[in-house]
Amino acid sequence: MKSKLTLRALTEGAVMVAAAQVLSYLKLWEMPWGGSITLAMIPILLYAVRWGLGPGLLAGFVFGILQFMFDGGFAIGWQSIIGDYLLAFTVLGLAGLVHGKKGSIFTGTIIGGLARFLVHYVVGATIWAEYMPETFFGMSMHSPWFYSLLYNLAYMLPNIVICLVVFAALWAPMRKYLTGADLKKN
Repeated sequence: MKSKLTLRALTEGAVMVAAAQVLSYLKLWEMPWGGSITLAMIPILLYAVRWGLGPGLLAGFVFGILQFMFDGGFAIGWQSIIGDYLLAFTVLGLAGLVHGKKGSIFTGTIIGGLARFLVHYVVGATIWAEYMPETFFGMSMHSPWFYSLLYNLAYMLPNIVICLVVFAALWAPMRKYLTGADLKKN
């Protein structure tokens, strides 16, 4: 039974990463220096909640590699590659911390989404600081930390909200899949 679940976890992980990559090309809105509003976080968060922390982190890491390789790789150095791609997408797997808990898909979405935002926020305020414009959203920018907060909230907050809305819409008809209950032994 264990090898059957392992094969299923690997197969589902590959499908979810592929789905996330395809969804990442369907941009609803894109920021000028990277970052966009897409549905791409949904499969990674779902996978992490269904299978747990380890598999979720691995799926996020693989997705981060694919994002860098195939989505234009918008980076200014190795630090940006590690932060904005490898680390930022890997932490989506932290949604797996609530694997098997009540309402885990919603709590996991908030945990994974906020973790990704925090990584982008720190990378933006440190590595991207030299590219801070004088004005942003009609406001004078004096602090790279404030600029990074505004910049990254502009796309991460809608991404998190969209994921929560999609999961809420799917909750009634697909609850056992959203919680991973279909994986439990009968």
